[in-house]
Amino acid sequence: MKPVTLKQIAKQLNISITTVSKALKGYTDVSKKTKKKVQKLAKKLNYVPNSYAVNLRTKSSKTIGVIVPTTVHHFFSNVLKGIITVAEKKGYLVILLQSNEDFKLEKKQINLLLNKGIDGILISLSNKTNSYKHLEKVMDQEIPLVLFDKITKSIHCSKVIINDRKASYDAVTYLIKKGYKRIAHFRGDLNPQNSIDRFLGYKQALLDNNITFDQKLVYLCNNNKDFEDGYNNAKKLFEEDKHTIDAIFTITDVVATGVLKYLNDHQIKIPEEVALFGFSNWFMSSVVSPSISTVNQPAEEMGKKAVKILLNEIKNKKKKIAFDYATIVLPTELVIRESS
Repeated sequence: MKPVTLKQIAKQLNISITTVSKALKGYTDVSKKTKKKVQKLAKKLNYVPNSYAVNLRTKSSKTIGVIVPTTVHHFFSNVLKGIITVAEKKGYLVILLQSNEDFKLEKKQINLLLNKGIDGILISLSNKTNSYKHLEKVMDQEIPLVLFDKITKSIHCSKVIINDRKASYDAVTYLIKKGYKRIAHFRGDLNPQNSIDRFLGYKQALLDNNITFDQKLVYLCNNNKDFEDGYNNAKKLFEEDKHTIDAIFTITDVVATGVLKYLNDHQIKIPEEVALFGFSNWFMSSVVSPSISTVNQPAEEMGKKAVKILLNEIKNKKKKIAFDYATIVLPTELVIRESS
């Protein structure tokens, strides 16, 4: 479905395009009755004002939008590095927005990008995103959309991910083979697919090795303060579990550094008493003491792959060439360090 134009609204109401434009902008020389009719129809047709409409009729805006949950996280900063490197070489401007793990802000930013007439959108969803109408809106307007890292299976579009379930399974299996049996998991929020898959990989690794899954050993990190979540959950775990666990597998390395801080503060030996395993290979995981074992994600490569797919879809759309949506699964690897 193509974007709704002022001309379409004017035609349906049998009034001039100028009157429609003035009504939407609140001009006083348009009657209240007409304004109400125009605004009602515009809302019904999902009209989005587009400051680049003229340019888009003749050529692309050469602009893409990127929305990430945070820009300070080592993983996302490397993803962005990959995106910008490729986009600049292809002559595209990147509009970068940060959702701050806020679903309402994410929806607002999607509308902002659509209003700016961008050629395509790259997005990693916030932890709080639990509805996808804003993404459906992008698809309905035939704007190329590529999801990466934190995705949803509900939207049929291209995606660039890792196999979070397998990566998690491999990490926990490694711990089990090293002799650790009672393994806690500090999981991510309930919505993101990668958080779900890492939890499922953790659980399956236990079951496949004849270890009973214990829900009491799963702690939620959902305050958007990863380091504090790690520290506070470690405190809660050791107060409740009386030191019977022998390993902790975390959703990210930042959470793991919070756990590390708690263990070091309480003189709990790592890995002799408790092993620690993170996820994402954040640079800090290699320089803390002891260094943290982790799963390496090819962040920069993820950014490059995602933007290449997006630009290809933009090109095909412009040339009216049919294309299939792609799902790219990038490989991961375990990085074994002192903590395990």
